[in-house]
Amino acid sequence: MSTAVQASSAVLNVAAAAPAEAAAHFAARLAFEADVSDVHADLASGAPGVVVVDSRSDAAWAQGHIPGALHLPTARIAELAPALIDPSMTVVTYCWGPGCNGATRAALAFARLGYQVKEMIGGFEYWVREGFAFDSARGGEQRPIDDLTAPRSGISCAC
Repeated sequence: MSTAVQASSAVLNVAAAAPAEAAAHFAARLAFEADVSDVHADLASGAPGVVVVDSRSDAAWAQGHIPGALHLPTARIAELAPALIDPSMTVVTYCWGPGCNGATRAALAFARLGYQVKEMIGGFEYWVREGFAFDSARGGEQRPIDDLTAPRSGISCAC
């Protein structure tokens, strides 16, 4: 690529990685992350081998959480996880949303205990914004789909 093209492009100011390096990077990201739609699909289908963990506070849990999730605040993971979660399960952690790294801290705690773990990107915020039902202290709830995060039709983006 010419230097002139690199100089005129903000994207290409730093050259893209070689294809083999890019493949390794993106494969690694998928090994560490799951998106909201995939977690929803697994919970809806009853796919085996996955347990979803909400790592937030009691107040946040009461405000709203994913149906079927286990509530296990990050500070209590080391103490409680071995008695609550089969070590053969893959744990999927979530917290508030993309601006919060609580799910990352929870995933680290599970990894240190020897669990296979993924972080649900988007967190509870994107669960709600994609129009999926959630439980709260008031009962079951659901909000309209935010068309900036998912198709209004409710179908998968099929990406």
